[in-house]
Amino acid sequence: MNPSEQSPWHAGERQVQETVGVAERMAMIGPKVIRDHLPEQHRDFYPLLPYLLLGVVDEQGLPWATMIEGAPGFAHSPDPYTLQVDSLPSSSDPARAALRNGAAVGLLGIDLSTRRRNRMNGRIGWLDHDGFSVDVVQTFGNCPKYIQLRPVDGIARKPGTQVERLNGLDAAAQTMIRNADTFFVASYVDLDGERSVDVSHRGGNTGFVRVEGNVLTIPDFAGNLFFNTLGNLAANPVAGLLFIDFDSGAVLQVAGRTTLILDGPQVAAFEGAQRLWTVTVEHLVRRPAALALKWQVGQFSPFSLAMGHW
Repeated sequence: MNPSEQSPWHAGERQVQETVGVAERMAMIGPKVIRDHLPEQHRDFYPLLPYLLLGVVDEQGLPWATMIEGAPGFAHSPDPYTLQVDSLPSSSDPARAALRNGAAVGLLGIDLSTRRRNRMNGRIGWLDHDGFSVDVVQTFGNCPKYIQLRPVDGIARKPGTQVERLNGLDAAAQTMIRNADTFFVASYVDLDGERSVDVSHRGGNTGFVRVEGNVLTIPDFAGNLFFNTLGNLAANPVAGLLFIDFDSGAVLQVAGRTTLILDGPQVAAFEGAQRLWTVTVEHLVRRPAALALKWQVGQFSPFSLAMGHW
């Protein structure tokens, strides 16, 4: 068996790792940290959460990132190979229609009050009107860098179902993104007849996402060197982003084509960035007051504060 067959990394991830010069190191680290089951500490972690991030792909091949809410315990693991989620996205959420039996999904368990996070991807095992289960394919922990502290402060509102769909960014969407210090990104690849979906966190100083018309430019800071997101984008240049207004509960979901900028003057112009990537927004879904939870104003990550501004 050759190294690529033994590796947990797909071709896109290996391509970026090779470009950056860490492929040999990641070939050694990958099998040690990426598992085909939920370890006990992950199984204990998910039931503590009142929210969960989900990445899906719709029938048009568009990835969408969303947040699912529920009382702590709504996400739980009946066995090491399964995560059960007793909640569903809203009917107004573009992610809802993408949930179907056997569909590939990505999940991110993240606690914004402690900066702890775990990633996993898998496939829908069963789906009904109350929730769904996910059969684990890969799972691993993530470092706490660039996560702003935002403890949950109870329920603030009954989630709304209002939805607005556009083919690009309007002024309100541009303003929301320029004010963001956090977002989540869904991406995916289709390799050898199998689909793998990932959903990940991104954080930085307020305004770390540059907005120019319908084009978003995003810095990639020093991280774990896995390059799950950038590897997916190298192989399949499309992404879905989720921005949350943590005061009003409004969410903004966008999807579009991506490009990677791995070096050059544009990268050098952003202090702290090691690479850049762009999204040309082609689809926008805005849902006011879509989330029930209320978050307290917390502390910025010191790693986010150390990064530069555009």
